[in-house]
Amino acid sequence: MKVAVTGSMAFDYIMSFPDQFANHILPDQIQRLSVSFLVDSMRRERGGTAGNIAYNLALLDQPALLMATVGQDAPEYIAGLRARGVDTSGVLQLPNEFTASFFVSTDQTNNQIALFYTGAMAKSGQISFAEQDYNAIKLAIISPNDPWAMVKYAQECHDLRIPYIYDPSQQIPRLAADDLVRGIEGATILMVNDYEFEMIKNKTGLTTNDLKAKVETIIVTQGSQGSIIYTDGQEIDVPPARPSRIADPTGVGDAYRAGIIAGLMRNYPWEVTGRLGSVTAVYVLEQHGTQRHTYNRRQIANRYREIFGDTEELDDFISYLDAE
Repeated sequence: MKVAVTGSMAFDYIMSFPDQFANHILPDQIQRLSVSFLVDSMRRERGGTAGNIAYNLALLDQPALLMATVGQDAPEYIAGLRARGVDTSGVLQLPNEFTASFFVSTDQTNNQIALFYTGAMAKSGQISFAEQDYNAIKLAIISPNDPWAMVKYAQECHDLRIPYIYDPSQQIPRLAADDLVRGIEGATILMVNDYEFEMIKNKTGLTTNDLKAKVETIIVTQGSQGSIIYTDGQEIDVPPARPSRIADPTGVGDAYRAGIIAGLMRNYPWEVTGRLGSVTAVYVLEQHGTQRHTYNRRQIANRYREIFGDTEELDDFISYLDAE
C-alpha cells in the first residue's frame, strides 16, 4: 500500500545571514517595515514540501505516490525522485510554467525570513485523487500547496475514504477559517509546529480542547524541544534527537513527517513513531539542503538505539521490506 504525498514541488534558494534579524528590525516601526539583509552565501536546492517528504519516504523504502505540479525546468528533479523509487505518475508537468521557488534566509539563531513564488503550484488543482489508483492508497498527506487544491484534496479524501494527515503549515494565512476547520475535521491527524498551532487557534477561534475534539491526533513540533502528540486523551512528549552538528533547519519538518508516516504505516506505538520522526529529522538538520542527506532503515534504527535505547519495533523496522 502506498502513501499519497501532496504539496509543493519547488526549487529552494537558501541563504545565510551572518547576524540576527532581530538586531535590525525596529519593533516600533514594524508597520512600515523596510529592511535589506546582505547574505554571505546562497545555494539552489531541490525542495518543496511534497518533494522533500517523498524523498525521505524513499530513503525509508516506503512506497509513495507523489501528486504535485512542476514546470518546464523540473525534468531532472522528477527523474531524480523516480530513480530513488518514488512513484511520480501523479506529477503533472506544465510546459509553459516554471516550478515554484522558495527563497529563504536563515540567521545565526535559525530564525528565517522566506518568500514563495507559486509558479506551477498554482495549478495543483488540476490533479485529482479520483484519477489515481486511490484504492492502493492507505494514507495521504495534504501538505502546503495551492490553497484551493488543499481544499479540494481534503474533500476528495473524505469522499474516497482515504485517511489523511492535514498539514496546512505555511498556508494557514491563505486558507479561509471555514476551510481550515473542515480540513482539520476530516483529518486523521493534524500536524503543525507550535507557532502554526497558535495561528490556527487565533484564526478559527478554537481552543486546544476544541481542536482535540475535532481530530483524533494532533502532532505539534517544537524545534529543538522535540514534539508533543495529543491522542486518546494522552499528551506524549517526544524528545528531539541529538544532532552531531547544526547546518540548516530548512526541510527538517518534512523529514520528521516522513518518519512519522513510516511508523504509522507499520502501526507502531506513538512513542516509537514520534522518535522515528525525531531521528529522520536530525539527518536534514546536519546537512545544507533538503535533499542532500542519505540514510537507510538500518542506520535510522542504529541511531535510534544510540539516542533513545532499544525497542522491539526496530527489528521489524529493519526487516519488514526484506521479507516482502
